[in-house]
Order: sequence, then C-alpha cells, then structure tokens
Amino acid sequence: MRFSSDIQELVRSRVKGMSLEAPFYKAPEIHDLDIEAIFAQHWVFVAVEPELPEPGDCITVQIGAASVLILRGDDMGIRAFHNVCRHRGAKLVDEAATTIGNIVCRYHGWTYNEDGDLILAEHMGADFDKSCHGLKTVHVRSLAGLIFICLAENAPEDFEEMARVIEPYLAPHDVANCKVAHTYDLIEEGNWKFTLENNRECYHCEGTHPQLTIPLSEFGFGFSVDDVDERRSEDVNNYMAAVERDHARWEANGLPSIEEERLSNVTGFRTMRLPLMGEGESHTLDTKVASKKLLGELADPKLGGLSFWTHPNSWHHFMSDHIVTFSVLPLAPNKTLLRTTWLVHKDAIEGQDYNLDNLKQVWKMTNHQDAELVRLAQLGVEQSAYEPGPYSQYTEPHVEAFCSWYLERLEAHLQASQPMIAAE
Repeated sequence: MRFSSDIQELVRSRVKGMSLEAPFYKAPEIHDLDIEAIFAQHWVFVAVEPELPEPGDCITVQIGAASVLILRGDDMGIRAFHNVCRHRGAKLVDEAATTIGNIVCRYHGWTYNEDGDLILAEHMGADFDKSCHGLKTVHVRSLAGLIFICLAENAPEDFEEMARVIEPYLAPHDVANCKVAHTYDLIEEGNWKFTLENNRECYHCEGTHPQLTIPLSEFGFGFSVDDVDERRSEDVNNYMAAVERDHARWEANGLPSIEEERLSNVTGFRTMRLPLMGEGESHTLDTKVASKKLLGELADPKLGGLSFWTHPNSWHHFMSDHIVTFSVLPLAPNKTLLRTTWLVHKDAIEGQDYNLDNLKQVWKMTNHQDAELVRLAQLGVEQSAYEPGPYSQYTEPHVEAFCSWYLERLEAHLQASQPMIAAE
C-alpha cells in the first residue's frame, strides 16, 4: 500500500521526548499503516499454550483483515495457518476456539491435515495436483508457553535473542503445566498506542490504581529526585534495600531477576522481577497468593512479580501462584481489543485451591481504570487544541522508548516500500 508524503513527513519530524502528533492516534490511513508495518511484520503475542492443551485443539485470532488458525498437532507441536480455504477462499474455522480432527472446509469439503496439506478435494479431475494447494502457513513460536505469530513472509530473526534471554526467567513458572482459569476481552475506546503507552508508565498509578498498588512501591516505576522529601527518602531506601535483598535471594535460588532490556530491537522486550513490599505475595486485594497451588516446583509464595513486556502488543505478570497475560490488538483507529488471561497450576481446583473472583479482581479493576484513561486520552487528541506534550524523564522513559521504536519501525517500512513506489 502506498502512503502519503504527509505521513512520511510526520514520521520523520517527530520531536524526541514529546508525545506523538494527533494523526498517529486518529487517522484511518495511519491505522492502516500500523496494521501493515507493525502488526503484519513483527512477532505478535496472541495466546498461551494452555489454550491448546490437547491434540486437535484449535483457536483463531484476527489481526487486521487476517484470520489465523492456530492448532495443536498429534505430536503436541503448535502450527499456524491463514484461515482461508485454497479452493474459493471460504473461512475454514469460524469459532474462536474448537476441537477438530482434520481441517475441513464447510463449503465444498476440501480437507487438510494438521500440517496444512490438502488431502481431499473431490471432483477436481485426474490432473489436479493437491500438493500445490496446501494451506498458507504463518510463522509461530512458543516462548516458554507464550505463543507468538508473525504474518510476514520473513519473520524478524531476533526472536531467538528474546527467547535466549527470557526463557530462563519464565521457565520456573512452568506455563505448559498451567490451565486457563479465566479470559476476559475488553474493548477500549482509544487507539492501540494509547493502550501500550499507558501500560509503559506508572506515573498515573498511585491516584488511579489503589487496588494494584497496595503491595507496590511507587519508586519501582521512576521518580523525580526533586520530589523526595524525608518520608519519600525513607521509602526509596526501603525499596532499594528490598530490591537488593530479594534479587540476591531469588538469584541464589535459580530465579533470574535483574532487569534485561532490548527495547530498541526489532523484537523489543524488557523483563524484571520486582519486590512486592511488606508481606505481599501476589496481586490480590489482601496481597496473599490467590491459589494455594504454586506454579511449577516453586515452594516460596513470596517471589515478587516478574514483568515481561514485548513490542508491539503485550505485557505479562508472573507470580508464584498465577500468571496474567495481556494481548493488545487494534480494531479501528479509536478501538482496541485488550485480552487478559489468568493462568493457575493445572491441578489447582476452583473453590478449593483458588477463588476465581479473588484471582481476577485486581487486574480486572485495573483494566477498567486504564480503559477510562485511554478513553479520555482519545477524546483529548480528537480536539483541535491538542499538541504534543513532554514526557517525564523520570516516570515515562519507557513510553519514549516505545514511541521511538514505533516510529523507527514505520520509517524502516516506508523506506523499504520506496523502490516499489518508484516502480509504480
């Protein structure tokens, strides 16, 4: 798709340290560019392996105009295909989740096996070559049980670096031996970048998220040294001491904890295990574990909260007793799907080991609080008085990192498109 010179100039003229110009959040043309340059070219988090526990289990995911079918094979491997029959293009699986044997098109019965090979197509004649009409594959990778797909012909190769760094952090939480306790879809009334930007800072947290911040220190998210009075100075010292003490304890017990950050990579990511202050064990209203059955072989409930972010569309929280994953997918310039999934140990019994309302309450409330902020941000950027404002160097460096990454990826895509544009 060819994009206007105005968009190219917007991408190239952005002032570092300032929020984006209004069209990045509301222009349909830029929404289309985001799908083409970001969501169709990068590794996108879409699901967790426990959504596909058995051979034949299948889910579908919509990214822009592309529907993707993700399937667990008989060998327990994960496959992904474009959800389009190679006969006349009918959608193969219309359900969000189902269980299938072979993949059978409901229209004319064309049938594909779990590897996407066409194995049955009646009435096509003796000269018809089934081997030329298999399903179109989609790149798929599982990172310690988190499923990523890439729609591009050539997927970014630096996924391997992310996997090398991140897998030791996630492995002790044993996603493969978890089960889905709850999934919740929330449509936010704002651009997908507002959803990501809001997640990448906690400048707003103290006044907006009273439930989430009970076991958190505000200084874990950055602070201005000019604001440190005597009380806050003591809080800072307590937090820094907790980080040093807990990281040493966790690392000694085989739990990587120190910050790892590659936010400027094509496949950008960041992780760090943060203390939950006081007697905090988990993100619940009483800060105690939500599930008595701890994950994997973990024995200590007080393991803080491991955060893992990826560009362009996910963040995740791993605790001793449960995991919460978040996937962000754009629906329109001013509408975004936020899908939240709660995982517990596969042997945990609801009502006995965990209470579902207690498990999901903090993050469900937090999501709705954030959705209101995203709505207000979208309403503001729609006004003629909006102009880019400055980020806090103390509390919003990761918002700047995301916006810089986003614009660099747009610029790279636009540059790569120039030869094709010239050829036209």
